[in-house]
Amino acid sequence: MTDVDLDAEQYEKNREAGEILAEVRNEAADRVAVGASHLEVAEWAEERIRELGGEPAFPVNISIDEEAAHATPGVDDSTTFGEDMVNLDIGVHVDGWLADTAVTVDLSGNDELAEASEAALEAALDTVEAGVETGEIGAVIEETIDGYGFNPVVNLTGHGLGHWQQHTPPNIPNRAVDQGIELEVGDVVAIEPFATDGGGKVREGSEEEIFALESEGSVRNRAARQALNQITEEFKTLPFATRWLDVGRPEMALRRLKQQDILHGYPVLKEEAGCLVSQKEHTVIVTEDGCEVTTRL
Repeated sequence: MTDVDLDAEQYEKNREAGEILAEVRNEAADRVAVGASHLEVAEWAEERIRELGGEPAFPVNISIDEEAAHATPGVDDSTTFGEDMVNLDIGVHVDGWLADTAVTVDLSGNDELAEASEAALEAALDTVEAGVETGEIGAVIEETIDGYGFNPVVNLTGHGLGHWQQHTPPNIPNRAVDQGIELEVGDVVAIEPFATDGGGKVREGSEEEIFALESEGSVRNRAARQALNQITEEFKTLPFATRWLDVGRPEMALRRLKQQDILHGYPVLKEEAGCLVSQKEHTVIVTEDGCEVTTRL
C-alpha cells in the first residue's frame, strides 16, 4: 500500500491545470486553419490560459510538418498556416504544478499519420498503472505506430512533471526498452507519442525562440539584467519565449545571458529526413489500478 494522498493540494492544482489546459487545447485547435496566423493562435491560447486562472507553463509550441518540438512564433512573426501538419503543444501551471498536452491538427491530408500517434497514446494510457515499467509503455506505443506503417520518434520521450519543472524523471520512451523505471502511485507524467513517415529520429535545427534559466548569475548589461529579473520572478525555471520579455532588444539580452551560461536555449527539433511528424499527449496521475488523465475533457 502507499501513503500518497491523491487528494492533497498539489494534486488538486495538477487537476486544475489539466482542466484549464484541456479546454484551451480544444479551443486553440479550432483556430488552426489555412491562412490563420501562428502568432495570433499562440498569443490567444496563452492569454486564454490566464483568463481561466492558470499561467502558461511554457510558450505554445506550433510545430509544422517536419518540426517535432520547440517551435514557437517570434516577435512580430507573420507566418500563417498552409496545408500543413500542425502540432500544438501547450502547458499550464497553477502555482508551479503542471499539466502538458498536445494534439495534431492535420491540414495536409495525412490523416493516418495523425491517427497513429493518437491511437498510440490511447493504447499507452490503457497500460499505465502502478508497478508498470516505462519500457512496457514504450513497447505498446511502438507496436501501435508500427501497426499503422509508420515509425515512432525514438529520441523523444514523455516525462515526469515536477513543481516548477517541466521535465523530470521518469522518461516515458516511445519504443520498447529493456530497462525501464517502475511507475508509482502519485507519479505525474506526460505521455507523448510522436509518429513519423520518416526514419524515426529528430535533430536540432538552427532556430531558437524558447529559453530557460540554467543557473544564478549577475550581468552588467542593463537590458540583460532587466530580462534576468523578469525571468527569475515570472518564469523561474520554466521555459519562456523571446516575445514574452518586456525589454528593448530582447534578442541581444538573451544572447548575453546565454554567453554567461545563465540561460539555455531549446533549438527547434526536426525530423532528420524532413518527413512529417504527428504528436498526441496527455498528462496523467498514476493510480493503483490505472491512471487519472488530467488533460481530457
